[in-house]
Amino acid sequence: MTMKISLWIKFLILLFAVSIIALSSALILRELMIKDFREYLEGEMEDRVYWITADIEGTYEKYSKWREDVLVEDSIWALMLGLEIRLKDMDSTVVMDTDRAIDKLSPLMKRRIMAISDFKKTGRTEKFIPYPLFLGGTEIGTLEVRFLKPEKEHIFIERSNRLLILSLFTLGGFAVILSVIFSNRLTVPIKRLSSAARAISEGDLKRRVKISGKDEIGQLSETFNMMAKSLEMQESLRRKLISNVAHELRTPISAIRGELEGMIDGLISTDKEQLQSLYEEIGRLKNILDGIEELIQAQASVLTLRKQRVELKPFLKNIMERFSKLFLDKGVAMELQCGDELVINVDPDRLSQIIINLLGNALNATEARGNIWVRAAEKESEVFVEIEDTGHGIKQEDLPLIFERFYRASVGGLGLGLTIAKELAEAHDGRIEAKSEYGKGSTFTVYIPK
Repeated sequence: MTMKISLWIKFLILLFAVSIIALSSALILRELMIKDFREYLEGEMEDRVYWITADIEGTYEKYSKWREDVLVEDSIWALMLGLEIRLKDMDSTVVMDTDRAIDKLSPLMKRRIMAISDFKKTGRTEKFIPYPLFLGGTEIGTLEVRFLKPEKEHIFIERSNRLLILSLFTLGGFAVILSVIFSNRLTVPIKRLSSAARAISEGDLKRRVKISGKDEIGQLSETFNMMAKSLEMQESLRRKLISNVAHELRTPISAIRGELEGMIDGLISTDKEQLQSLYEEIGRLKNILDGIEELIQAQASVLTLRKQRVELKPFLKNIMERFSKLFLDKGVAMELQCGDELVINVDPDRLSQIIINLLGNALNATEARGNIWVRAAEKESEVFVEIEDTGHGIKQEDLPLIFERFYRASVGGLGLGLTIAKELAEAHDGRIEAKSEYGKGSTFTVYIPK
């Protein structure tokens, strides 16, 4: 059985690991800096040895012998440079060393030298390093040198160690606190999303999540809320559909049943007129079922499109001629505005279905002596067909919802016509837009890529 590790723990481990790596890098960097510092000091001390060696060789060359007073000065100078020396002649006899040079000083100078130098008579455990002395290629003696550990170097390393330990505890603790805070901030919105998603899956479509910030998680929360709102709306529309379908079916079914019962009881004659009435009611049932089937086909139309080149002007003119009698009977004027050379690549049956739905809606919304314009033109990489009417228009609160399934802004129908038109336009990789001013008319525009 695998142990479940929460996302919060994973984020915490990740941030803690980053902190450890950062602090470890600081330790490594410190060690490298100390190493370089010590190598630099060693190089400096080697240079100082060569200064002292050259000076002592020059002194011997000048006097052709070892001068004690001069060697005392050289020994004190070497001490000031951080070197304890011991000079031996060719017989390995000690000619001068740092202790003897200090003893040669006056008490005042001795105190001053001891105060400012790193020389101590106890605790000197380093070995002397021999450096041969030459004059004209002939060895004249040996200078033995012991490097004194500078007090400043010790203080520097001690302080850097103290600062590093303090930084480790301070920054390490700060990093742990930040890791806890940020891992919590990262995971809380995700937990909210998970909880809201679980609630929606259990049927609570009103559940929303709090949007915190404008980062990717904030955008995800906003998208989730939009999805939840859409699901809630679809569920509401689905219930309306069931109610509408039940209402629409109830009337013809009740009428058919009532007439049939009357015929069975002998109260209604079975003549042609009564049978015609039954036939019309059955037609109403068929229209309801056809509307639902038409929506399903529109949703699947993207898989069954049969595109071909269509000349728009004769195509639209043919559709309008089919509607001409309906427009004439209602007293509504209709006008086509389309260029002769306008061509589009579409499924003509599906495009015809879109235009017929929009024309039918425009005719239903427009009273006698009204006008309807059908315009087609090319705009950038798209061809658009626009249908404008002078009908009663659509309320602003209804306008964002008119393309939703089963939504009806007015009484009558199932509210599927515009939804079908939208599905068919999107099947062509296009879109449909609506503009309306209540009481003055509406404009529906279908855009199809060329």
